Amino acid sequence: MSKRILLVEDEPGLILTLTDRLTSEDYHVVSERDGEAGLRRASEDFFDLIVLDLMLPKKNGFDVCRDLRQKKIQTPVLMLTARGQVVDKVVGLKLGADDYLTKPFEMIELLARIEALMRRTPQVTRSAGSYSFDDVRIDFAKAQVEKNGKQLELSAKEFQLLKYFIEHREDTLSRDQLLDEVWGYDSTPTTRTVDVHVAWLRQKLETNPRHPVFILTVHGLGYKFVG
Repeated sequence: MSKRILLVEDEPGLILTLTDRLTSEDYHVVSERDGEAGLRRASEDFFDLIVLDLMLPKKNGFDVCRDLRQKKIQTPVLMLTARGQVVDKVVGLKLGADDYLTKPFEMIELLARIEALMRRTPQVTRSAGSYSFDDVRIDFAKAQVEKNGKQLELSAKEFQLLKYFIEHREDTLSRDQLLDEVWGYDSTPTTRTVDVHVAWLRQKLETNPRHPVFILTVHGLGYKFVG
């Protein structure tokens, strides 16, 4: 399955060049030409990587990156800019960008950076914004979950928790990390909140919730998703 890349760039010539080259490397490329459209597309659809220009109409790359991270969207971001100042790189990285490339650049360097970011991202079997394990299928764009072909009723927070587990497949996640990343820094739920939501997910997703095989407890540390 081709990896999906969102290209947010306003230069038509560069859009065409990058799309052609990335497509030839077996990536599926979707492009948007301003920051607001890029943010909206990244929020509504699933991508393995976002290539984000800094200087964009309507909303610049800094603001797009900041808003993505505030929405808890953890898709890797490779930022492109014509600027070369160190301060821009530092600001971009602090706002949540994963890497930074200054224009003009060699295509081989862009490809190498994209491949490096892909390797660092948890690898899961995804299909155009969906994820499947056992008899469960998740549609990220529609925020829907099905089991045995029947739609499950998940709360918004249960879905966000499941999505975070999938994005960090095989990682041991502490309760504090889940509270920070799923509930948000401004929220003050108790540690029990995480346990309760995990229990609800197990009831809906596991064949035998008392003996889960997908959402595992790592005693003394937290939880791990292995679906």
